[in-house]
Amino acid sequence: MDRTLLRLEIESLRNKLISVGMSEGFTASETLELSKNLDELLNLQIKVEWSQQKKAYN
Repeated sequence: MDRTLLRLEIESLRNKLISVGMSEGFTASETLELSKNLDELLNLQIKVEWSQQKKAYN
């Protein structure tokens, strides 16, 4: 996945998570699902960044 696209998706999901969390509550099922999705994207971002760094050193 393109790093820029990934960053945009993370930012969009983060904003949605904040909005839903503030309106529905931080323990609402939708908030928790969005949080889980954001965690997955952040983990993917770490893998992509690590992979790019690894390629730079090889």
